[in-house]
Amino acid sequence: MKNNTQDIRLGATIRRLRRERQLSQQVLANMLGISTPYLNLIENNRRNVTGKILLTLAKEFNIELSEIGNENDSGLLSNLMEVFSDTVFDDNYLKNHDIQDLVSSQPEIARAVIRLYDIHKTSQIRLRDISDLEGDQYTGEGMTNNISAEIISDLIQKKSNYFPSLEEAANKILAKLNKPKNINLFVPLSEYLSSEHNIRVATIPPEIKHDTIRYYDPVAKTLVISDRLPQASRTFLVAQQMGLLLADKEINEILDDNSIEDGEVRKLGRLALSNYFAGAIILPYDNFFEQAQFTKYDIEVLENRFQVSFEQVCHRLTTLNKPGSRAIPFHMMRVDIAGNISKRFSASGISISRYSGACPRLNIYSAFTTPDRIKVQVSMMPNGDKYFCIARAFQKRSGGFDSPESFYSIGLGCKLNDASKMIYGERVLLDSSENIVPVGVSCRSCPRIDCRQRAFPPSSRQLSYNENVKGLSAYVTPN
Repeated sequence: MKNNTQDIRLGATIRRLRRERQLSQQVLANMLGISTPYLNLIENNRRNVTGKILLTLAKEFNIELSEIGNENDSGLLSNLMEVFSDTVFDDNYLKNHDIQDLVSSQPEIARAVIRLYDIHKTSQIRLRDISDLEGDQYTGEGMTNNISAEIISDLIQKKSNYFPSLEEAANKILAKLNKPKNINLFVPLSEYLSSEHNIRVATIPPEIKHDTIRYYDPVAKTLVISDRLPQASRTFLVAQQMGLLLADKEINEILDDNSIEDGEVRKLGRLALSNYFAGAIILPYDNFFEQAQFTKYDIEVLENRFQVSFEQVCHRLTTLNKPGSRAIPFHMMRVDIAGNISKRFSASGISISRYSGACPRLNIYSAFTTPDRIKVQVSMMPNGDKYFCIARAFQKRSGGFDSPESFYSIGLGCKLNDASKMIYGERVLLDSSENIVPVGVSCRSCPRIDCRQRAFPPSSRQLSYNENVKGLSAYVTPN
């Protein structure tokens, strides 16, 4: 049975790879040295995939075998499980294996269901907002922004958060910079914009109160950055604007290739990809990859070595997915103090909630109790998969004493098998069952009934209340 499941996943993966490269079945069949009908059978999971075909695919598409044989569908499965845990589906009696079969055999249909559910959820928000406001006061922007963010998040996940064209564009600029190794790039980047593109970089003095932290005037060719920000943030904003201006062609090609049309989704996509470009500028791939491995992913050492922030290091670590030079497959989350997830990406295989906050038992939340200290955790998902995660909470200010403050927590993790490659794994008895914290994705989709922090009942369990007996959770009555 296991082999059949693997074959199905390979068929869907090969079909996806072909479509992403806009190849017909006939063209790919010729590349693989097989007939078009045989390729059709493979893509529809009716024929096995031989080792020779896999090797040819890897060579022709310039990818590693692991990308073909181990497609990361865990996130898709998790999202779909979360969708079907909604009470709207309570009468459908869907089993877990039904959902798994859909993800394995028809991943595009599964993604379409998720997109429809996204629209359903944002429509509910819209209706609720309309009921709270007069009709002429409602703009509908919240609904559009929610869908836009999910579309771009899905694109980043689909591309494994690695965009080689942006890496190449960043390297071309880095080669022209006049800078010593491993210094903050604010001055070198400003000088490059001035000498190569006649763009002046100016700063707004901190004593001048304002709400803008970055502003570019294309007529005056002037980039203004707030001087209230930390040096690492100012450098990042300069690099981000460079991405919008100097990697415009590469960014638009990525969005075009993924059918991201004009509108709010494309604007958000340009912002996300310019952020990626900024990371590639301030943390050059080869140098950063070498230092990350040398320091055993010691984030605080990397912060100091490259003069960047903790969040910038964590985010860049998730992008180190270049074939032949890959780091640990990481997952990353950023949450605010209210529990909202504002960033999420998973290459480790861990499932992250799409529609609600993360599991409250994850250390990304308990990190708020000890700000600026790194907390470590070994966790186990309901399916038995184990992960290692570090988390750190911090305060963000946009300037001086009178500036508003925000509180965030960053979680960075990997599969437990990779934890020994990180310096943080040396301090934990990774194999000790006493250290393992049972976690889930969301309360509605989590089957654990012995959780004190459950906020909603599990969708897969019949509830029975006994007013004379109280268990660990209000939603579960002990036997």
